[in-house]
Amino acid sequence: MYRYFNVCQISKQLKNKYNEKPIINERIKFPKVRLIDVLGAQLGIYSSDEALKIAIEKGLDLVMISDKSEPPVCRIIDYGKYKFTQEKKAKEAKKKQHNASIKEVKMRYKIEEHDYNVRLNQALRFLQSGDKVKVTVIFRGREIQHLNLAIELLNKMSKDLSTIAEIQQSPSRDGKNMIMILSPQKNKN
Repeated sequence: MYRYFNVCQISKQLKNKYNEKPIINERIKFPKVRLIDVLGAQLGIYSSDEALKIAIEKGLDLVMISDKSEPPVCRIIDYGKYKFTQEKKAKEAKKKQHNASIKEVKMRYKIEEHDYNVRLNQALRFLQSGDKVKVTVIFRGREIQHLNLAIELLNKMSKDLSTIAEIQQSPSRDGKNMIMILSPQKNKN
């Protein structure tokens, strides 16, 4: 029971840490705060009560921006508008975020040229869409003796895709398979 309580307490603390909302208006309990105006100009150091009165006179809210500095930094802003813009920025960042997944292309080391080109085009399509590609050469039975042929095949594929891909993991043996992971090249701007 005691352990369970501690785990719950820790998870609650983590939840609060990531869902933390800024401290506003009367909840600011520091004796002195550094005050910043709506336009971003520093007004100076005031007591919390004086800063709140100034914010109320302007019809806005007093929001704590940073409690790490000495004294803490507070800004006079419209909290509803501030919250809306923060949520909008978070949504935009989430939209632009692309989670690269790993797509797999499987083949044998005795692959014909046409089949190799099909696998090459699949890998090319995956890389262009921003995904990583795991290229797997499968061995059956005694074929495991021909590791050098599989390495040559994987090196050929990496050379053919070198214009848009970079090797993230060089060819390595994984049980009865030989694998290599390619990732899209970073934009060089």
